[in-house]
Amino acid sequence: MITLNQVSVSLGKADVLRGVNASFARGRVTAILGPNGAGKTTLLRATLGLVPHTGAISLSGTPLNAIPARERAQRIGYLPQLNAPSWNLRVADLIMLGRTPHHMHHTAASPNDHAAVFAAMAATDTTQFAARLVNELSGGERARVLLARVLATQPDWLLIDEPLNHLDPKHQREMLRLLQAQAAHGSGVIVVLHDLNAAAQIADNALLLRHGALITQGPASVVFTPENLAQAYDMPFTVSKNEQGGLMITAKDD
Repeated sequence: MITLNQVSVSLGKADVLRGVNASFARGRVTAILGPNGAGKTTLLRATLGLVPHTGAISLSGTPLNAIPARERAQRIGYLPQLNAPSWNLRVADLIMLGRTPHHMHHTAASPNDHAAVFAAMAATDTTQFAARLVNELSGGERARVLLARVLATQPDWLLIDEPLNHLDPKHQREMLRLLQAQAAHGSGVIVVLHDLNAAAQIADNALLLRHGALITQGPASVVFTPENLAQAYDMPFTVSKNEQGGLMITAKDD
Protein backbone atom coordinates (compact mmCIF):
# COMPACT_ATOMS: atom_id res chain seq x y z
CA MET A 1 0.00 0.00 0.00
CA ILE A 2 1.12 3.53 -0.79
CA THR A 3 -0.55 6.10 1.45
CA LEU A 4 -0.59 9.89 1.24
CA ASN A 5 -1.73 11.85 4.29
CA GLN A 6 -2.41 15.57 3.92
CA VAL A 7 0.19 15.94 1.17
CA SER A 8 0.70 19.46 -0.15
CA VAL A 9 3.19 20.79 -2.69
CA SER A 10 4.04 24.43 -3.38
CA LEU A 11 6.14 25.36 -6.39
CA GLY A 12 7.15 28.97 -6.19
CA LYS A 13 4.05 30.85 -5.07
CA ALA A 14 1.65 28.27 -6.51
CA ASP A 15 -0.06 25.66 -4.35
CA VAL A 16 0.04 22.73 -6.75
CA LEU A 17 -1.32 20.10 -4.34
CA ARG A 18 -3.44 20.95 -1.34
CA GLY A 19 -3.92 18.49 1.51
CA VAL A 20 -4.37 15.34 -0.58
CA ASN A 21 -5.26 12.10 1.20
CA ALA A 22 -5.01 9.04 -1.04
CA SER A 23 -4.20 5.35 -0.91
CA PHE A 24 -3.13 2.93 -3.61
CA ALA A 25 -3.17 -0.86 -3.50
CA ARG A 26 -1.09 -3.46 -5.29
CA GLY A 27 -2.91 -5.65 -7.77
CA ARG A 28 -5.02 -2.67 -8.86
CA VAL A 29 -4.89 -0.08 -11.64
CA THR A 30 -5.57 3.38 -10.25
CA ALA A 31 -6.18 6.18 -12.76
CA ILE A 32 -5.37 9.76 -11.75
CA LEU A 33 -7.57 12.17 -13.67
CA GLY A 34 -8.36 15.83 -13.87
CA PRO A 35 -8.00 18.84 -16.18
CA ASN A 36 -4.70 20.46 -17.13
CA GLY A 37 -3.07 22.01 -14.09
CA ALA A 38 -4.95 19.78 -11.64
CA GLY A 39 -1.72 18.48 -10.08
CA LYS A 40 -1.69 14.97 -11.55
CA THR A 41 2.00 14.84 -12.48
CA THR A 42 2.98 16.57 -9.25
CA LEU A 43 1.09 13.90 -7.31
CA LEU A 44 3.15 11.20 -9.03
CA ARG A 45 6.39 13.05 -8.42
CA ALA A 46 5.55 13.65 -4.76
CA THR A 47 4.78 9.96 -4.34
CA LEU A 48 8.28 9.23 -5.63
CA GLY A 49 9.86 11.78 -3.32
CA LEU A 50 10.99 13.90 -6.28
CA VAL A 51 9.45 17.20 -5.12
CA PRO A 52 9.44 18.81 -1.67
CA HIS A 53 6.14 18.33 0.10
CA THR A 54 4.45 18.58 3.45
CA GLY A 55 2.37 15.79 4.92
CA ALA A 56 3.30 12.12 5.04
CA ILE A 57 3.87 9.49 2.35
CA SER A 58 4.42 5.86 3.27
CA LEU A 59 5.18 2.67 1.38
CA SER A 60 3.90 -0.50 3.08
CA GLY A 61 3.71 1.45 6.34
CA THR A 62 7.27 2.82 6.16
CA PRO A 63 7.78 6.56 5.63
CA LEU A 64 9.03 7.10 2.09
CA ASN A 65 11.96 9.24 3.24
CA ALA A 66 13.13 6.41 5.51
CA ILE A 67 13.56 4.01 2.58
CA PRO A 68 17.03 4.11 0.95
CA ALA A 69 17.01 5.51 -2.59
CA ARG A 70 18.30 2.27 -4.10
CA GLU A 71 15.53 0.25 -2.49
CA ARG A 72 12.93 2.76 -3.65
CA ALA A 73 14.30 2.46 -7.20
CA GLN A 74 13.92 -1.32 -6.98
CA ARG A 75 10.37 -1.16 -5.68
CA ILE A 76 8.91 1.76 -7.64
CA GLY A 77 9.26 2.19 -11.40
CA TYR A 78 8.51 5.61 -12.90
CA LEU A 79 7.86 6.56 -16.50
CA PRO A 80 7.50 10.35 -16.84
CA GLN A 81 5.54 11.99 -19.61
CA LEU A 82 8.54 13.70 -21.22
CA ASN A 83 11.38 11.19 -21.11
CA ALA A 84 13.88 11.47 -23.96
CA PRO A 85 16.95 9.22 -23.61
CA SER A 86 20.16 11.11 -22.86
CA TRP A 87 22.34 8.73 -24.87
CA ASN A 88 21.88 7.16 -28.26
CA LEU A 89 22.27 3.57 -27.04
CA ARG A 90 21.24 0.31 -28.57
CA VAL A 91 17.72 -0.49 -27.45
CA ALA A 92 18.75 -3.64 -25.58
CA ASP A 93 21.44 -1.68 -23.70
CA LEU A 94 18.98 1.08 -22.79
CA ILE A 95 16.48 -1.43 -21.42
CA MET A 96 19.27 -3.12 -19.45
CA LEU A 97 19.68 0.18 -17.56
CA GLY A 98 16.43 -0.76 -15.85
CA ARG A 99 18.42 -3.41 -13.98
CA THR A 100 20.77 -0.81 -12.45
CA PRO A 101 18.98 -0.63 -9.05
CA HIS A 102 19.71 -4.33 -8.56
CA HIS A 103 23.49 -3.94 -8.89
CA MET A 104 25.72 -2.79 -6.06
CA HIS A 105 28.58 -2.03 -8.45
CA HIS A 106 29.24 -2.09 -12.19
CA THR A 107 29.02 -5.84 -12.43
CA ALA A 108 28.32 -7.81 -15.58
CA ALA A 109 24.70 -8.55 -16.41
CA SER A 110 23.51 -11.83 -14.93
CA PRO A 111 21.21 -14.41 -16.52
CA ASN A 112 18.40 -12.94 -14.39
CA ASP A 113 19.13 -9.50 -15.84
CA HIS A 114 19.00 -10.79 -19.40
CA ALA A 115 15.79 -12.70 -18.67
CA ALA A 116 14.15 -9.56 -17.22
CA VAL A 117 15.16 -7.51 -20.27
CA PHE A 118 13.89 -10.17 -22.67
CA ALA A 119 10.55 -10.36 -20.82
CA ALA A 120 10.21 -6.56 -20.83
CA MET A 121 10.86 -6.37 -24.58
CA ALA A 122 8.38 -9.17 -25.25
CA ALA A 123 5.71 -7.45 -23.15
CA THR A 124 6.13 -4.13 -24.97
CA ASP A 125 6.56 -5.55 -28.50
CA THR A 126 10.06 -4.12 -28.79
CA THR A 127 12.14 -7.29 -29.27
CA GLN A 128 12.63 -6.48 -32.96
CA PHE A 129 14.32 -3.19 -32.02
CA ALA A 130 16.97 -4.76 -29.74
CA ALA A 131 19.96 -4.01 -31.99
CA ARG A 132 18.78 -0.60 -33.23
CA LEU A 133 19.86 2.77 -31.87
CA VAL A 134 17.22 4.60 -29.85
CA ASN A 135 17.39 7.72 -32.04
CA GLU A 136 16.42 5.64 -35.07
CA LEU A 137 13.01 4.88 -33.56
CA SER A 138 9.75 6.76 -33.99
CA GLY A 139 8.22 8.55 -31.03
CA GLY A 140 5.79 5.70 -30.39
CA GLU A 141 8.48 3.03 -30.67
CA ARG A 142 10.70 4.97 -28.29
CA ALA A 143 7.83 5.28 -25.79
CA ARG A 144 7.46 1.51 -25.73
CA VAL A 145 11.20 1.02 -25.29
CA LEU A 146 11.22 3.42 -22.34
CA LEU A 147 8.37 1.50 -20.74
CA ALA A 148 10.35 -1.71 -21.28
CA ARG A 149 13.24 -0.15 -19.36
CA VAL A 150 10.91 0.43 -16.41
CA LEU A 151 9.46 -3.08 -16.61
CA ALA A 152 12.96 -4.58 -16.68
CA THR A 153 13.44 -3.32 -13.11
CA GLN A 154 10.59 -5.67 -12.09
CA PRO A 155 9.25 -3.17 -9.55
CA ASP A 156 6.34 -3.71 -7.18
CA TRP A 157 4.85 -0.40 -8.33
CA LEU A 158 4.51 1.28 -11.72
CA LEU A 159 3.91 5.05 -11.76
CA ILE A 160 3.24 6.14 -15.33
CA ASP A 161 2.43 9.59 -16.66
CA GLU A 162 0.36 9.76 -19.86
CA PRO A 163 1.57 6.51 -21.46
CA LEU A 164 -0.74 6.79 -24.49
CA ASN A 165 1.03 9.83 -25.93
CA HIS A 166 2.67 9.14 -29.33
CA LEU A 167 1.15 5.67 -29.62
CA ASP A 168 -1.02 4.56 -32.54
CA PRO A 169 -4.45 3.04 -31.73
CA LYS A 170 -3.16 -0.54 -31.81
CA HIS A 171 -0.35 0.14 -29.37
CA GLN A 172 -2.60 2.29 -27.19
CA ARG A 173 -4.86 -0.72 -26.80
CA GLU A 174 -1.90 -2.99 -26.10
CA MET A 175 -0.51 -0.50 -23.58
CA LEU A 176 -3.79 -0.53 -21.66
CA ARG A 177 -3.83 -4.32 -21.69
CA LEU A 178 -0.24 -4.40 -20.51
CA LEU A 179 -1.02 -2.19 -17.53
CA GLN A 180 -3.95 -4.43 -16.63
CA ALA A 181 -1.72 -7.49 -16.94
CA GLN A 182 0.89 -5.96 -14.64
CA ALA A 183 -1.78 -5.35 -12.00
CA ALA A 184 -3.14 -8.86 -12.45
CA HIS A 185 0.35 -10.18 -11.65
CA GLY A 186 0.40 -8.21 -8.39
CA SER A 187 1.97 -4.87 -9.29
CA GLY A 188 0.42 -1.62 -8.16
CA VAL A 189 -0.23 0.53 -11.23
CA ILE A 190 -0.82 4.27 -10.83
CA VAL A 191 -1.37 5.95 -14.17
CA VAL A 192 -2.14 9.52 -15.20
CA LEU A 193 -4.55 9.63 -18.13
CA HIS A 194 -6.43 12.31 -20.06
CA ASP A 195 -8.59 9.86 -21.99
CA LEU A 196 -11.58 9.23 -19.73
CA ASN A 197 -12.79 6.22 -21.70
CA ALA A 198 -9.34 4.63 -21.58
CA ALA A 199 -9.38 5.15 -17.83
CA ALA A 200 -12.87 3.68 -17.55
CA GLN A 201 -11.70 0.68 -19.57
CA ILE A 202 -8.79 -0.33 -17.36
CA ALA A 203 -9.09 1.37 -13.97
CA ASP A 204 -10.11 -0.56 -10.88
CA ASN A 205 -9.91 2.65 -8.86
CA ALA A 206 -9.80 6.30 -9.83
CA LEU A 207 -8.83 9.59 -8.28
CA LEU A 208 -10.15 12.96 -9.48
CA LEU A 209 -8.21 16.18 -8.93
CA ARG A 210 -9.02 19.82 -9.62
CA HIS A 211 -6.80 22.81 -8.81
CA GLY A 212 -4.57 20.58 -6.68
CA ALA A 213 -7.38 19.35 -4.46
CA LEU A 214 -8.91 15.89 -4.31
CA ILE A 215 -12.52 15.76 -5.45
CA THR A 216 -13.10 12.06 -4.88
CA GLN A 217 -11.44 8.67 -5.04
CA GLY A 218 -12.62 5.08 -4.93
CA PRO A 219 -13.79 2.32 -7.26
CA ALA A 220 -13.96 3.56 -10.84
CA SER A 221 -17.67 2.76 -11.10
CA VAL A 222 -18.30 5.08 -8.14
CA VAL A 223 -15.95 7.87 -9.21
CA PHE A 224 -17.09 8.05 -12.85
CA THR A 225 -20.44 9.76 -12.40
CA PRO A 226 -21.74 12.76 -14.35
CA GLU A 227 -21.72 14.81 -11.14
CA ASN A 228 -18.10 14.05 -10.23
CA LEU A 229 -16.84 14.54 -13.77
CA ALA A 230 -18.71 17.83 -14.13
CA GLN A 231 -17.16 19.07 -10.90
CA ALA A 232 -13.66 18.11 -12.05
CA TYR A 233 -13.83 19.34 -15.63
CA ASP A 234 -16.43 22.12 -15.37
CA MET A 235 -18.52 20.68 -18.19
CA PRO A 236 -21.39 18.16 -18.47
CA PHE A 237 -20.95 14.45 -19.21
CA THR A 238 -23.11 11.41 -19.73
CA VAL A 239 -22.03 8.03 -18.38
CA SER A 240 -23.56 4.91 -19.87
CA LYS A 241 -22.81 1.22 -20.42
CA ASN A 242 -21.37 -0.09 -23.66
CA GLU A 243 -22.25 -3.45 -25.23
CA GLN A 244 -19.62 -5.21 -23.13
CA GLY A 245 -21.01 -3.75 -19.91
CA GLY A 246 -18.17 -1.27 -19.44
CA LEU A 247 -18.56 2.44 -18.85
CA MET A 248 -18.72 4.87 -21.75
CA ILE A 249 -18.14 8.57 -20.98
CA THR A 250 -19.30 11.26 -23.38
CA ALA A 251 -18.90 15.02 -23.09
CA LYS A 252 -22.17 16.87 -23.61
CA ASP A 253 -22.73 20.23 -25.25
CA ASP A 254 -23.38 23.00 -22.75
